[in-house]
Amino acid sequence: MTSTTASRRVAETPAASAPRPAIRRGSRRRRAATAGFHTTGILISFAWFLPILIVLITSFRTFDDVAKHGIASVPKSFTLDTYVQAWNQGGLFPALVNSMIVTIPTVILSLLLAAAAAFGLSRFKIPFRRTILLIMLAGNLLPVQMLLIPVTRITQQVDIYDTLGALIVVQVAFGLGFYTFVLYGFMRSIPHELQEAATLDGAGVGRIFIQVILPLTRPALAALGALSFTWIFNDLLWSITLLQSSEKLPITAAVLSLQGQYVSSWSVIAAATVVAAIPSTIVFLIFQRSFIGGLALGSVK
Repeated sequence: MTSTTASRRVAETPAASAPRPAIRRGSRRRRAATAGFHTTGILISFAWFLPILIVLITSFRTFDDVAKHGIASVPKSFTLDTYVQAWNQGGLFPALVNSMIVTIPTVILSLLLAAAAAFGLSRFKIPFRRTILLIMLAGNLLPVQMLLIPVTRITQQVDIYDTLGALIVVQVAFGLGFYTFVLYGFMRSIPHELQEAATLDGAGVGRIFIQVILPLTRPALAALGALSFTWIFNDLLWSITLLQSSEKLPITAAVLSLQGQYVSSWSVIAAATVVAAIPSTIVFLIFQRSFIGGLALGSVK
């Protein structure tokens, strides 16, 4: 019995060990695929971060260094005078104030109007509500360049041309459709039982909107708030179209004004660009968790 059992074990051993090379090959393929994925991700990240790194390094170089060796060369100087020149010559402080005057009210007003519109379209049986939503969204599909002259003429006729109020009105109008579309999807997924329970407790439409729907839509509002702040704060096209007075220019137009007709101090322009990017970066870092949570929640819904 012992010899028979031993022979069976010997006979079964190759069969049991046969799949091991296949398992090893599969694990090697997975490791190679993982390494290739991470390598590709690192290369793409480096290619995306390289221009930002060049701008940041250039902002600390002198004009002679950049003019003699080029922007992409190894820096041979270090100075902080470029930031002082950008701050004084470009008028960055009043430009930052103008950008905040336009951006903050625009974000708040856009989200409030979009939330109210999405609440009505998603929670009540409004005739042709999908058609209304598609019409609002279709406005964002038109190229902005086609609307520059008509919008400029309208602002001149209503006597708001060359004012910060014109920027606020235009930014709200062009962003309202997209914000409503996004919030509509979030509010539509909220159970109607919550609204019915609040109605039974005697809550009106306004109270349901403020105390029930808006708190549940907070991740979407935070994500849209961060996006809209970045879009509006960094907008250049409408700024140079609707504004003529230099004291009313926002930060992006102020940075553009630093570029000379024949010779440009790229180190000063780079310093102004870094300063202009600080507010958007701060807002993103503050709302980073809410922003990522809002995007994840939107992908599930």
